[in-house]
Amino acid sequence: MASRGPSLPRITDVAALAGVSTSTASKALNDTGQLREETRQRVRRAAEQLGFTPDSRGRALSSGRSFTVGLITTDSSGRFSIPIMLGAEDALSAGEMGLLLCDTRDDPLREQHYLRSLVSRRVDGIIVTGRRTEPRTPIDVPIPVVYAFSPSTDPSDTSVIADDHGGAASTVRHLLSLGRRQIAHVTGPESHHSAQIRAAATVETAGDALAGEPMHGEWSERWGRHAVDVLLRTSPDLDGISCGSDQIARGVCDRLRELGRSVPDDIAVTGYDNWSVMALASRPPLTTVDVELEELGRRTANLLLDAIAGSVHRGSMALPTRLVPRESTLGT
Repeated sequence: MASRGPSLPRITDVAALAGVSTSTASKALNDTGQLREETRQRVRRAAEQLGFTPDSRGRALSSGRSFTVGLITTDSSGRFSIPIMLGAEDALSAGEMGLLLCDTRDDPLREQHYLRSLVSRRVDGIIVTGRRTEPRTPIDVPIPVVYAFSPSTDPSDTSVIADDHGGAASTVRHLLSLGRRQIAHVTGPESHHSAQIRAAATVETAGDALAGEPMHGEWSERWGRHAVDVLLRTSPDLDGISCGSDQIARGVCDRLRELGRSVPDDIAVTGYDNWSVMALASRPPLTTVDVELEELGRRTANLLLDAIAGSVHRGSMALPTRLVPRESTLGT
């Protein structure tokens, strides 16, 4: 008769190794009950040593929870939602929780379908995010919800956003610190919240060094190239350009190079987002702002875990961004 191989470790084996009762081992592994931290750690070490994996179905039945979280997004490309999801998974995995990703494709009916499905699956909570920073209408579900990147219009909801004002201001302060005194700003559509905030921060921080009004257009390399032609006609002494995205900044750098202008010797250029596909492929690589999307996802998931546990943090939380200096301002 063929051997069945070694049997999987059971919770009774964990309890025996840790020197506790089966009930105590279960409480330690499920973070329930009133146990000393030393006892919890001893049980967890025993479980790790034996390679014990808790039965998620049994854990869910005993606790009344599913140990899953839904993530609803409008960002079909994943440009923003995937880093947020990765950060959220980092936080959720510590509690052995799973995450279900639902892409609504900007369709309200599809969103309602996914919400009904997530609630019927008894997820413990929902993270709502998207590809834009405009505040969005809150969802109505009987479980905890936290909004990431795309905040709720309800100020009593929990939202986590990136500090776009501080990020844009940091690029201008960087250019000024390098001695640049004629700085233009090229950004996305004026109707977009992120473009408005970044432009306002640039105007406020640049002061007398601002070369003309912020220029609004597409989030594209093509717009960056076109903006350079306009700027050099109207501001021939230009020595710095801050851009509202890395795509725009890459187009700016390409056009300046075609016109024989050195970046950064003649004109220093900054981007925004630290999107490696654009920022590192640009010639030269871009000084840019990292909005720390993974950290935003981690913070969102931790706030959701708090809400699931009964501790709700109301209002909007703006997380700091990070300036990433590279050759487009510093040279080689």
